[in-house]
Amino acid sequence: MESSPLLAHHHWKHVKNAQFDVAILPWGATEAHNYHLPYGTDILEAEAIAAKSAKMANDKGANVVVLPVIPFGVNTGQHDIKLDINLNPSTQMVILDDIIAGLVRHQIPKLIILNAHGGNDFRQMLRELGMKYPEIWLMQANFYQVPLDEPIFEEPDDHAGEMETSLMLHLFPDLVLPLSDAGEGKAKKIGIEGFKQKWAWTERPWSTITADTGVGNPHKATAEKGEKFFKHVTARIANLFYEVAKADREKVWQ
Repeated sequence: MESSPLLAHHHWKHVKNAQFDVAILPWGATEAHNYHLPYGTDILEAEAIAAKSAKMANDKGANVVVLPVIPFGVNTGQHDIKLDINLNPSTQMVILDDIIAGLVRHQIPKLIILNAHGGNDFRQMLRELGMKYPEIWLMQANFYQVPLDEPIFEEPDDHAGEMETSLMLHLFPDLVLPLSDAGEGKAKKIGIEGFKQKWAWTERPWSTITADTGVGNPHKATAEKGEKFFKHVTARIANLFYEVAKADREKVWQ
């Protein structure tokens, strides 16, 4: 195939005889991101990171193809935020089943979901679908959980805060409104100890906990921080893609 790893950019002329080690499925969400970031933030981040990481992996000798990004995620906690589009986990399961069935038909041996939305969690789905399709190795990676070698951001970021705003300022500055338009991203926290310690969980009711849909202060964001973060994350993810592409599934456990 040509230099771009994005399947959407290619033609059957090149695809029909190509061999792929790994398919990457970027998965985002359509949701409000404070006042200053677009509804497609998770979609745009997922595809940009997948494309760059796959290109870097392919330049090292992998054969990775990036599937079109899935634009809707689990937004049950934000169902009353205007035009936040929810896919129930059961719907995601059906979509994944169909995609994996297609990859199996075309003898793609490995799939990594590159997730860009905190409301998505595919692990239980991949357990079940792994039993149904044992011939394909199924994996999930969350780009926002890639550890940093050194701090880049000054304040913790959960949603539309310093990290995401910096990343978007680097990747898609024309889609970011002036930070003077952004809310403060303050969020209420639950007062029950088990939930605060994160060994218990309940869904956050978004309209109750935040006034501007943001969770995290975006006002210290810069494009320079976003560039540094993007380079670090794509290098780590590219290495994951490459290692998975070259790994023998039966021998990788040491």
